[in-house]
Amino acid sequence: MNPYLGHTEEERQQMLQALGVSSIDELFAAIPEELRTRGDLPIPKALTEPELLRLACERAAQNTPGAGPRAFLGAGIYEHMIPSVINHLAGRGEFLTAYTPYQPEASQGVLQAFFEFQTMVCELTAMPIANASLYDGSTALAEAAIAALAAGGSSRKKIIVAGAVHPQYRQTLESYLVNLPYEISIAPMKDGCVDLEALRGMLGDVAAVAVQSPNYFGLIEDMPAISEAVHGEGADLISVFEPISLGLLAAPGEYGADIAVGEGQPLGLSPYLGGDTVGLFACTQEYMRRMPGRLVGEAVDRHGKTGYVLALQTREQHIRREKATSNICTNQGLNALKAAIFMSAMGPQGLREMAEAWTVNAHVLVEKLKQKAGAKEAFPGPFFGECVLRFGTDAQALHTRLLEQGFVAGVPLTDVLPEMPDALLLCATETKTEQDMDVLVDVITTNVC
Repeated sequence: MNPYLGHTEEERQQMLQALGVSSIDELFAAIPEELRTRGDLPIPKALTEPELLRLACERAAQNTPGAGPRAFLGAGIYEHMIPSVINHLAGRGEFLTAYTPYQPEASQGVLQAFFEFQTMVCELTAMPIANASLYDGSTALAEAAIAALAAGGSSRKKIIVAGAVHPQYRQTLESYLVNLPYEISIAPMKDGCVDLEALRGMLGDVAAVAVQSPNYFGLIEDMPAISEAVHGEGADLISVFEPISLGLLAAPGEYGADIAVGEGQPLGLSPYLGGDTVGLFACTQEYMRRMPGRLVGEAVDRHGKTGYVLALQTREQHIRREKATSNICTNQGLNALKAAIFMSAMGPQGLREMAEAWTVNAHVLVEKLKQKAGAKEAFPGPFFGECVLRFGTDAQALHTRLLEQGFVAGVPLTDVLPEMPDALLLCATETKTEQDMDVLVDVITTNVC
């Protein structure tokens, strides 16, 4: 018997009887037989410490570096300049935790840091309220959708998601809603952006519309026009934003978004292993009590001193149980702290300069590839940070050849745009030099010409 199972056989039988089943197999009958493991788990035998260290080194050596001068990968996770002050401060013992503390009397410094994070997210998005972070951008979108659908009541049980929203974000949303009485519709695209006329025809009994700008293809959506159309039919607008882009582009609050969500990885977090991620979530006053996650509030104690506490705790499931509006009870606190340090260090001007440098590099790379490799832009609209280019050859095969030569050349879009089997989504942030781009252009030219 497993020594870590604390119940006796008699106790297990009593529990099965209380549940109205006769055996463990009957209890788990809903799980298909092919997904159930019989016997011992296929786990290797225990290793000594030297053996384990050797294995770890071997595994680490198999990793392909995803950052550096030969990586032009974007699509939601980006390589950006990270000021050294971020890890220096975030690594201090007072801060080294991924959790938002419950005990304000012992955690004033951490709570104040999260309060400052919320404040800066509000300033970034031009929204009145922001929480103390979520897991990542995709779960932030899912939480926003659930909040909007719940607010829509019995008459509005549908959400529309723009076709150019990140496909992984859409998959996460579908997973969240799979067993809920809600419907997801995808708004069609025109030239890589929302087809506004088609969207207008879909509105009516819709709770909310989710649109990403810059979208998955790097294109800038006409958010003021979309906002006007959505609100004109009584629906709410969920804006999926890219934080660095707000150094140049209009903030969600400026065009009337009701909820703004985004991925905070570009705010001083590393892109390793798919990212050090943190979900950004801001909203209007009307959504304050439906907002998921932690909300740090500023208060005054009986001596008149400023203090910080977790506010509106009744919305969370550890108190409200089945009446809760969200099952989020933790967050990415350490990453939120890093993002706060980044925003403090950069300031509005630094953020604008980073956005400008990213914009310039992306456009320079596109022009070089058009001139030397014969690439063509897949879509005519303005783009930010990354762009879809067509090379007239199979994109997946080209990507594989370049990877074999040590270049991570964007993302093949065969699955997302099957009608464009020759399309690559390429990104060049402010970390790329002109020499880096020239090397990539030469290699791509050699492989396509």
